Amino acid sequence: MPDIISNTSCLILLTKIQQLELLKSLYKSIIITDTVKAEFGENIPNFIKIKNPNQEFSVKSLEQILDSGEASTIALALESKDSLVILDDLKARKIAKNLGLKITGTLGILAKAKKLGIIDDLEKQINELQRKGIWISESVINEIRKINKTTN
Repeated sequence: MPDIISNTSCLILLTKIQQLELLKSLYKSIIITDTVKAEFGENIPNFIKIKNPNQEFSVKSLEQILDSGEASTIALALESKDSLVILDDLKARKIAKNLGLKITGTLGILAKAKKLGIIDDLEKQINELQRKGIWISESVINEIRKINKTTN
């Protein structure tokens, strides 16, 4: 099983809709860096492990174009033989993809949970995120609706 390495946004968004435990249901454990832990600012459940990248140079290089949490997350993923990186920021996702990393985001996690029957209504979760002030593009919402229909 690959290392599941998450940036801060996923933790914050899933916490806002009271779905942080989805990460445990889907992946058993995930890894975050100390930087992500500090950005999250809340106690982390025991299924979330802390690990930091060995190459500080990689982090500093990535911090030239990304925020610290995204930089440390991508740097750690680059050191892993097999990883899945959870990123929501478009710029960070593009960089991670260009570096050959496998990526998903919070919405991808919700979609996977729906496909596996862990959550019943994907659209309800998306609506809840929007009620909490999260902007989601119309094209993404349309894709979510397709997933929601095919798994009902």
